[in-house]
Amino acid sequence: MSIAERLREVEARLASACVAAARPRDSVLLVAVSKTHPPSAIREAYALGIRDFGESYAQELAEKAEALRDLADLRFHFIGHLQSNKAKVVAAHAHLVHTVHSASIARELGKRATANGRPLPVLLEVNVGGEAQKHGCAPAELSALLAFARTESSLQVRGLMTIPPDDETLAAKAFRDLAALRDAHGGIAQLPELSMGMSGDLELAVAAGATMVRIGTALFGPRE
Repeated sequence: MSIAERLREVEARLASACVAAARPRDSVLLVAVSKTHPPSAIREAYALGIRDFGESYAQELAEKAEALRDLADLRFHFIGHLQSNKAKVVAAHAHLVHTVHSASIARELGKRATANGRPLPVLLEVNVGGEAQKHGCAPAELSALLAFARTESSLQVRGLMTIPPDDETLAAKAFRDLAALRDAHGGIAQLPELSMGMSGDLELAVAAGATMVRIGTALFGPRE
């Protein structure tokens, strides 16, 4: 299948999910997860109207940003695990960082954003499912991380992100729990974005209130 054919299928799924949740389609942003796919695939998706792309590796993000610098309204989202020594690269190229999981990462990103002279929107990653192999702060740690991140004047905390367990029932619960955490920490007014849902569970995420879904395989096919 071509990217255009896959996009039609993804859009049909998103439209149906939004109808089922009584939400407008434009309340959910499609972030096309382009990690490990070449710049040519991003150009093809861009020509189809996609503007937001997700990358997981700092160096790959930098290389693609350079290769695609002619696409003025292209927006890169950093969605991978972030280490402090990669913060400089990520802060230079990301439109939104989804994976701020600790005070040290928030501090480093804030320093880099200040040096760049532009505010950097971020999401706080929460390990709602409590899985040892996944990153993110524990739900009980969110209040402290949120308070610290807000002391970084160059960061704009826009919401929360999670990667759910690989089980439909547990994933649905994780999405509901993330939405509840948002409601308990200022609600939509203070944390408008919920980044949750991928190719296999986007419907569950939309039902729970996702404002961003990160779609890779269903759009680009298997990773190269």
